[in-house]
Amino acid sequence: MFPAPAAPAAPVLRIGNASGFYGDRFDAVREMLTGGPLDVLTGDYLAELTMLILGRDLLKDPSLGYARTFLRQMEECLGTAHERGVRVVTNAGGLNPAALADALRALADRLGLPVRVGHVEGDGLPLPDGALTANAYLGGAGVAACLAAGADVVVTGRVTDAALVTGPAAWHFGWGPDAHDALAGAVVAGHVLECGAQATGGNHAFFHRDRYDARRPGFPLAELRADGSAVITKHPGTGGTVTVGTVTAQLLYETAGARYAGPDATARLDTVRLTQEGPDRVRVSGVRGEAPPPLLKAGITRLGGWRNEIVFVLTGLDVPAKARLVRDQVDDALDRAPGRRPADVRWELVRTDRPDAATEETASALLRLVVRDPDPAKVGRAVTGAAVELALGSYPGFHVTAPPGKGTPYGVFEAVYVDPATVAHTAVLPDGRRVPVPHPAATRALAPVPRPPLPPPLPAGPARRAPLGLVAGARSGDKGGDANVGVWVESDDAWRWLAHTLTADRLRELLPETRDLPVTRHVLPNLRALDFTVTGLLGEGAAARARFDPQAKALGEWLRARHLDVPEVLL
Repeated sequence: MFPAPAAPAAPVLRIGNASGFYGDRFDAVREMLTGGPLDVLTGDYLAELTMLILGRDLLKDPSLGYARTFLRQMEECLGTAHERGVRVVTNAGGLNPAALADALRALADRLGLPVRVGHVEGDGLPLPDGALTANAYLGGAGVAACLAAGADVVVTGRVTDAALVTGPAAWHFGWGPDAHDALAGAVVAGHVLECGAQATGGNHAFFHRDRYDARRPGFPLAELRADGSAVITKHPGTGGTVTVGTVTAQLLYETAGARYAGPDATARLDTVRLTQEGPDRVRVSGVRGEAPPPLLKAGITRLGGWRNEIVFVLTGLDVPAKARLVRDQVDDALDRAPGRRPADVRWELVRTDRPDAATEETASALLRLVVRDPDPAKVGRAVTGAAVELALGSYPGFHVTAPPGKGTPYGVFEAVYVDPATVAHTAVLPDGRRVPVPHPAATRALAPVPRPPLPPPLPAGPARRAPLGLVAGARSGDKGGDANVGVWVESDDAWRWLAHTLTADRLRELLPETRDLPVTRHVLPNLRALDFTVTGLLGEGAAARARFDPQAKALGEWLRARHLDVPEVLL
């Protein structure tokens, strides 16, 4: 499954990351290639929402369907990578890795570079009725096969984010498919790297306290060893920071419990140990692994319908009354056009206004109207006309943040699980040979891990009403229609308090939006962390844009801003 390297492996494999999403910092590729020693450079361009974007590209032009940004980056940097002997591994192939591989070969010929390109395909699945894309999440074995055949650049379609690291690591160190601990260590390293600067101080809860240059964080790299342990670091002189806190935050990002499952191995996050080894160096060790689950995760996207949004500005006094008036007027206008009311009409009043404000903007609140319907006509003129025609006959100070426009399509993401035997995982080697990649023979069904014992509670003492974020960091994100919130603290005493205080019920109290939803709490004592999954908060997923924060990126910061009784000894 994982071909061994032709020569004895160097004891350390330095794998860097230059992209966390399609649209990340363009010059990160050059920065990573020129900023210090590197063996492999990875780039993650795919997310659930990205597959929908690429699917629409492919409908317009069958030669597209991949992340075109990566090709432009290679126009600038392919020569540098070749000169420095850095292999490049990326999932920028999206829905059409073969087309991107062909474009890279043509680019190399044009530049006069003897660069060998391999690619991985087979993730595409038969499209269910109404689906735009359907793709299984493959592991790193196809990447390893391409590298073993001498590829300098490997492009893939929908692999797991961590596969960009497990593939090179397994090939370099000669791991077999049953090296579960080592593979799990690479899975953890890959998860830390996958979101780029989020591991080096980007989006970090304590950016203002930790006194590092947060203006332009560098991108991360992992120094991997044969046992699967790694040191997370960054190139010297780049911005940001690498600390136990920044690595913890990324470890908790978009996970769901102690078992982090993937097609190469299931990593036990409850075994991860983080140690600050020096400035900007965090050692990741102790990771235990298990056989991967018997089924492969797959993602299906489809066009869910059409949406439109209008934001009314309500300034000064009587904001609730103004909101009621315009809502009644729009509802009345829609009712006067039978059969034209959108299927889903949502209003949200956002009180950004302040009393006796010194500027007009800070005296204003925002009233958001979001409409969705399978019929584009019902979210177009029927809605925009109803709003515009109120301009001279509604609340005093009537205006909107932007002229109402046509409706736009929105997407829906669905996670399903498929038999690996139905997936034709294939490595296309630089010489054109097509090599089938088998799924691991040994698998293990996922099950909850035993509930770990909690530390003894913090002794009773004086407490003060204060924001949770004075003590705890958090990071949140989306997994389909579910939201994930990871919360961690940095001292044993804070952990004793947090573990007993922030229960699933308490989280529902602090975040009223979650009150009627299933909330699952997972305890990770080694990280002094709690991981919460809020099922259904995001409806049909980020692409559906049903919520103000459709990817739950700021859910953790809202939680940190909520007040509760905090022991004074922790403040």
